Amino acid sequence: MKQNQHSRRTNEQARVKLANILLFEIADPDLALVTITGVEVSVDKSYLRAYVSCDSERYEEVTAALARAKGRIRSLLGRALGWRVTPELDFRIDTTTDEAERISRALEDVPPTIGVEKDEFGYPVETTGDAESAPAAEGDPDVDEREGE
Repeated sequence: MKQNQHSRRTNEQARVKLANILLFEIADPDLALVTITGVEVSVDKSYLRAYVSCDSERYEEVTAALARAKGRIRSLLGRALGWRVTPELDFRIDTTTDEAERISRALEDVPPTIGVEKDEFGYPVETTGDAESAPAAEGDPDVDEREGE
């Protein structure tokens, strides 16, 4: 959705009210440790998409709990916001934190070839002593040229 100063302010207001409702008003244990990461409100304020974050093992559980509590949340949100219209709610699971964690783990497990010195083309640089003693690979053009001499 298009963002301007008014829509950002509206989104932030809706995010704060929705987070307070989930934290203080809804007593569902399946919604414990759920975080509202973002909210997008349509221009006419009739539709609200909320992004929630939770543990990756609890996606289905949290989605089901939000579906069960959607009517109550909408009712409380309508009173809290005081808008002329109460928006339809659409909850989406935000997986960006899981992706960031996966990338972080991948960066921790760096393969040993990353530490090898490379030339400007990305090929490993051989030291002068190792090049003579290392066995030649079949199909290596440098080796084929030396054999032809």
